[in-house]
Parts: sequence; C-alpha cells; structure tokens
Amino acid sequence: MLRLDDLQLFVRTAELGSLSAAARELDCSPAVASAALKRLEQQVQARLLLRSTRSLRLTLEGEQYLNHARAALASLEAGRQQLAGGRDRLDGVLQLAAPSDFGRNVLLPWLDEFQAEHPQLDLRLLLSDRVTDLLRQPVDLALRYGAPEDSSLVALPVASGNRRVLCAAPGYLARHGTPQQLDDLRRHNCLQYMLGGRVHERWSFTQGKQVQVLTVSGNRVSDDADVVRRWAVAGQGLVYKSWLDVAGDVTAGRLQVVMHDWLGEPTPLNLICAHRDQLSQPVRLLREFLQTRCAEVLHQAPWSASGSAPVL
Repeated sequence: MLRLDDLQLFVRTAELGSLSAAARELDCSPAVASAALKRLEQQVQARLLLRSTRSLRLTLEGEQYLNHARAALASLEAGRQQLAGGRDRLDGVLQLAAPSDFGRNVLLPWLDEFQAEHPQLDLRLLLSDRVTDLLRQPVDLALRYGAPEDSSLVALPVASGNRRVLCAAPGYLARHGTPQQLDDLRRHNCLQYMLGGRVHERWSFTQGKQVQVLTVSGNRVSDDADVVRRWAVAGQGLVYKSWLDVAGDVTAGRLQVVMHDWLGEPTPLNLICAHRDQLSQPVRLLREFLQTRCAEVLHQAPWSASGSAPVL
C-alpha cells in the first residue's frame, strides 16, 4: 500500500534534486529517506531515481510517475482543505439528541431561533430519555444531564450550575398540604421517572454541609420525564426535576417550588460528542447559543441571588 509520506519524499527529492535536502525538509534521516524511496519503487514496481554519490536524476518512469504523484498529493490536500472549510461553514446537517422534557418544552423554540439565524443549517432532532450511543446511532451531538459514563466522550458544559428542584401544582398543595421538612415527603405522592430501567426513588438534598437522601414512593412512574412533569402540572403529586425543565411552569404558576431552603442535587447540562474533531463552527455556535439561553433561565433559579423567591 502506498504511503503518503513516501510520495511526499519522492516529489520533494525530485524537486530539490537532493535526497538529503528533502530528508532535512521533511525532518527525517537520510537512511529513513532512502528506505522510503526503495519502498515506493517496490510498490510501483519501477525504478524512479538514479542515484550515485555525486548525482541524482529521474528515470523515464520517474518523470512519468512524478506528475501522478504531484496530482495525488494536490488532490489529497484539496480534500483536506474542503473538510476544514466544511467545519467552519454554517450549512449541512446537524444531528442532535436531547432529553424528552427539555427537548420538547424548552429546546424546540430555541432551535427555531437558532435556525432562523442560520437558515442554511438543517437540523435532525432525536428526543429520548434513553442514553444515545454516539458511536452507533446517526447522531452528531447529544444534550444530556450529568457527566457521560463513557470517559472517552467529549463533554462541553452548557449549564453547569443547573440543579433539581422539588415542586408541585398549587392544587395538589392545597389538597395535601405543603411539606415543611424533608421527612414530610414520606407521606406525599412522589412522582418518579426511570432511566436505564432503574427507578430514581432516592432524592438527595443539601443544606450547607448537611446532606440528606430520602427514599420516596408514589403511585406513578414513567420512563419519559415529560410525562412525569405533566403529571405534576395536573396535580398528581410532587416532582423532583431539573430547574431547566420546570422553570417555565414555575414562572407561569403551574408549579410551585417547595422546601427551597434545601438545595436539590446538581444536574449539569452538557453537550456531548464522540470526538473533538466534531467541534465545528456550527457546533461551537450552537453551544454558545444554548449557554446564553440556559444562563437566562438559571438567572431566575430559586438558589440564584437574583432569582425571585418561590411561592410556598
């Protein structure tokens, strides 16, 4: 199989008229350069250069092959530049996976705005609470809460300060009372979701250096986080959700944050990709756009100094 560095060495040797000069330019030893030329001649099954201690010249076959070698190198360089340029163009298809609740109720209008700013960009959106396999599924990027379990993946922070909050609909609180301390959650209907077949029934809270983890129970569980949020809005129970997911409901009065003197567990939102060479200009712009929008939402969080106090 032909090697790119062998072709480069052959072309530069022919152009410079010196094997040692070509070797110096390409940062290799004369012995390595000589072996490369021999390897190339074996591959093409022809003598390309006539060498002596004082001179070097192309054979007839070498003159013929030189044009093809130059054309091949030029074509490969053009391909490299095209790929590099493609990473900076704001066109093509961007395939993005996102959690169901955040994707449907928060991300969709944001993507409308982003695409309006970049109309040449096509979007393919996959909404699911299942962990997307970036190496096997036709997805370039994934928005996911928490750090990826696979350390080989690249995680770019989008909303590192996001947390879970405990909330319920005003109607539910009117019927069942507002919990005043964490132990009160044991007598409330706690709506739960599943991820990877596991029910998230252990809810963690912190207050200063104090940490409490409670095992909650309830009569409804779903593997779709959007369904769990809808149950809460309908007054079916308490929900422990990402602030990004419920901020709109809290602002509109459909949900109320309770026990806000206890902080919910950190739930950072990251943009995840398989390789750093996927960080094209569209990806960088999308990340910056999402960071700005998420920061606006987090600015109103209950734990934020500027956030308005939730209604109890």
